Amino acid sequence: MMKLIRPLLVAAALTWCCGLESLYAQQSRPPTSSGAEAAPIQSKTLWETIREGGWVMVPIGLCSIMTLYLIGDGVLRTGKKRVLPEAHVQAIKDFFRHGDYVGAYNYCKANPSPFTNVCRVAISLLGEGKQVVEEGMLGELAKENSQMQTYISYLSVIGVCTPMLGLTGTVTGMIRAFATLGASGIGDPSKLSAAIGEVLVATASGLFIAIPAFTAFYFLRNRASKALHDIQDTMNSLFRKMPYDKLAGVHIGDEEIYAAAPMWEGAEHGHEAHPATL
Repeated sequence: MMKLIRPLLVAAALTWCCGLESLYAQQSRPPTSSGAEAAPIQSKTLWETIREGGWVMVPIGLCSIMTLYLIGDGVLRTGKKRVLPEAHVQAIKDFFRHGDYVGAYNYCKANPSPFTNVCRVAISLLGEGKQVVEEGMLGELAKENSQMQTYISYLSVIGVCTPMLGLTGTVTGMIRAFATLGASGIGDPSKLSAAIGEVLVATASGLFIAIPAFTAFYFLRNRASKALHDIQDTMNSLFRKMPYDKLAGVHIGDEEIYAAAPMWEGAEHGHEAHPATL
């Protein structure tokens, strides 16, 4: 999985850096009038622009790296080839056509995926009846949904936190700006502009990370929901016309059954059984 994620992270990082450098280079150009001579352009490197943002650029940078990783991981985690592999579906269909439910259970256990995990639980409950099978299926679907949504939800956290970090940089920059203004007045505009630059860079960087993080969060959340619906549709198709009456009482799987008959059933006839504490 890391071999697939690494090129995506590199490409996204290059795009992010190029876009950020272009944005800040345009902001650093002084305005010129049509009749006046153009002033020399004082462009800044990306690193110099980031340094202007102050200490908040460190956590914002970490959030940007985490965002790229979570997007790549979420795309792979919710892909159809991983959630609902065609080879797994065809294999289970073949087992079901031959009535080999034990073989289908062993196949699901040997080839884990969101689809086979749900199918394995449903097969293990075949002896309990249709209602229990459907309840177990829904429970396992909820578990798979939780595992998918766990990492995706971190994108929402990043989308909320990065603007707050940028706002923190805005506040600290304004404090510096007013402190400079109170100490030296408006006679030294370079120091004042540096403090204001920290305000703008921190705020823009926070928004630059939050917007794609929120966009990816909603995209991946909908993608995960669709993948789970596809699993549910496939399971409904597989278990249609299942002969539950012929499988009643059958235990499929290697899970140990701990529940035994109540111990008071073995009491001798004529002896009063003590009331059981349930």
